[in-house]
Amino acid sequence: MVDVGRVGIFSIELRNDERSAAGRIREAAAELEELGYGAIWLGGNAGVHHAVPLLEATSRIVVATGILNIWEYDAADVAARQKAVSAAHPGRFLLGLGASHAGFVKGYQKPYSAMEGYLHRLDAAGAPPSERVLAALGPRMLKLSRDHAAGAHPYLVTPEHTVRAREILGPDRLLAPEVKVVLETDPDRARAIARRHLDVYLRLPNYTNNLLRLGFTEDDFAEGGSDRLIDATVAWGDLEAVRRRVAAHREAGADHAALQVLTDDGSGLPRDQWRDLAAVL
Repeated sequence: MVDVGRVGIFSIELRNDERSAAGRIREAAAELEELGYGAIWLGGNAGVHHAVPLLEATSRIVVATGILNIWEYDAADVAARQKAVSAAHPGRFLLGLGASHAGFVKGYQKPYSAMEGYLHRLDAAGAPPSERVLAALGPRMLKLSRDHAAGAHPYLVTPEHTVRAREILGPDRLLAPEVKVVLETDPDRARAIARRHLDVYLRLPNYTNNLLRLGFTEDDFAEGGSDRLIDATVAWGDLEAVRRRVAAHREAGADHAALQVLTDDGSGLPRDQWRDLAAVL
């Protein structure tokens, strides 16, 4: 199993395809390694190739796709790329896989069946199950993570979900939830930042169905999320508030927390916040 450490950073910006961004992305990855983070999770449907520049710019930190969309990447090609990257950077690449959402994929089919078939194709192409995790939320996908992968990387979850996920995964599988962070102590401003980010996710049944299983209601999904939902899914406040949320996930059974820092403008690399978080985590 790939060792991702206890805390990592989840960032869409770090998988930026623009040539002009290459230098600052490599520099940011090198600093994350120096700060002591165990992994970088590349958001925004990252492919295996997106990990290469960051791996080349660092020497220790793990780089993971968080999450590669199985509908957009051929399994045999992914397996070949994974084997090449892992050979060049042993123990430092983790393949995160997800089944995306019906509104984003033409010809979308049942996500469980699609993922199961994709995993079988990866196996046939020689990709090691010990070097992949699944974006699992519900019980069936979590069981698939247990039986055909190294573990799970759930997105938009609470510590209560982490408890349930650990029960299904058992003690020996990696559980690395994404944890949203807003370093803002004013409640109105913090929740406004969180709502701008959550609005799109609260329109997707994969996420809302999972939140319903956790005890939320349809009313909690309106207008970017109720205060109750925001407070449960986003760690906002000062550094101590974030430390407590990460600790809650750990106590619930998480091995690793992938921190996604949300900012007021929603763009750029929040390097100051990453530095501050490293100091307490």
